[in-house]
Amino acid sequence: MPVRKYRSVEDMPQAVIRTPLDPRNLELACELSATALRLAPRRFPAGLHRYRSVADACAQREMWERSFTQSRG
Repeated sequence: MPVRKYRSVEDMPQAVIRTPLDPRNLELACELSATALRLAPRRFPAGLHRYRSVADACAQREMWERSFTQSRG
């Protein structure tokens, strides 16, 4: 999709207004969520994690971040 510049807001095309309760709205929201996950996947596993100390929590976070950066390339 090419990038277009406009001199003013009036030159821009109008936004598509969606009607409430349109079944396509949910479909579009799901597609947008899937795209967001592909662009920036979750770096940490879901759930609640308990640690004995702040140092243990920091060590676990560093391990997650290392594994995330290694898997991304």
